Amino acid sequence: MAQQADITAMRRAVELAARGLGATSPNPVVGCVITDASGDVVGEGFHQRAGGPHAEVHALREAGGRARGATAYVTLEPCNHTGRTGPCAQALIAAGVSRVVYAVGDPNPQATGGADTLRAAGVEVGQGLLEAEAEAGNIAWLTSVRHGRPFVRWKYAATLDGRIAAADGTSRWISSAESRADVHRLRAEADAVVVGSGTARADDPHLAVRGIDGAVQPLRVVVDTEATAVKPGARVLDDAAPTLIAVADDAAVSLDGAEVVRLPRAARGLSVPALLDALHARGVRSVLLEGGPTLAGAFVAAGAVDQVVGYLAPVLLGAGPNALADAGISTITEALRLDVTETVRVGPDLRVTAAPHPTATLKGA
Repeated sequence: MAQQADITAMRRAVELAARGLGATSPNPVVGCVITDASGDVVGEGFHQRAGGPHAEVHALREAGGRARGATAYVTLEPCNHTGRTGPCAQALIAAGVSRVVYAVGDPNPQATGGADTLRAAGVEVGQGLLEAEAEAGNIAWLTSVRHGRPFVRWKYAATLDGRIAAADGTSRWISSAESRADVHRLRAEADAVVVGSGTARADDPHLAVRGIDGAVQPLRVVVDTEATAVKPGARVLDDAAPTLIAVADDAAVSLDGAEVVRLPRAARGLSVPALLDALHARGVRSVLLEGGPTLAGAFVAAGAVDQVVGYLAPVLLGAGPNALADAGISTITEALRLDVTETVRVGPDLRVTAAPHPTATLKGA
């Protein structure tokens, strides 16, 4: 059984890893804490940006000579390969660390094997400590490696009776200023923000991150099947962040200021798997789906929603569009069951986070 000191150190490593959210893609977020024989923390670090030193290297640099004989707590199995940086397993061995505890095994076939390398060098290795917490913090990268597609988080804001707009189409603002600010945090953590043609026409959204210092701007993606929703001068075409317009492979396009990707049509709009494949090929490992009910329904129907974040405002409308349109579910037995993982007050609103029940079968997973 893990000692409390081990749990405390690993929980700190999980907290450190979260500091890299939105800045490390296509790499994982990783945190590392090093303690000496007395249990005192002598080094901390986290992976700050893709191509930069890994968490273990930052922590070892801070620890210096005090790393010899120490224990390193790492949220992900230390890597075992040389990419843009050297293998962390070898760095830990060279520093004289005597014990390594990691939370989640590395599923990347190019990087795995660090634990075996450490053991072969005589380092004591433990695994699985706070695995669930560390996996939750790194779920986007883990999903992309395990399933070969980006992690998709669907975000919406609605009234308590499930409406995202009034009967006349007005929707500003259903949620509070605090909730809207929180959405920018979600954008800052994502590699891409995706909306559909309906949202593009109705709202002319900007989709860039605001109010968060140092945020890496996500790729702005508009699913514009017929290439008619994004017009010259649209806010999404400015230079605040890169933009990608996804259109049908037979659509006529004449648009400056954005990259265009052509995708096959589906029964409704574009092929969601093809869109995710195109994004994954561009290094996108996490998607924030901010589109309206039609696009959300297409993603749910394709089994491509990994997490739902709903901002529920204490408001009633009684009429107007629902948060989710046709998702291919015709009977209660086909309902996509979710497990609620968090409920938090955000200003006057309630933010509910949920994920498909483990027994649910996600297409493409």
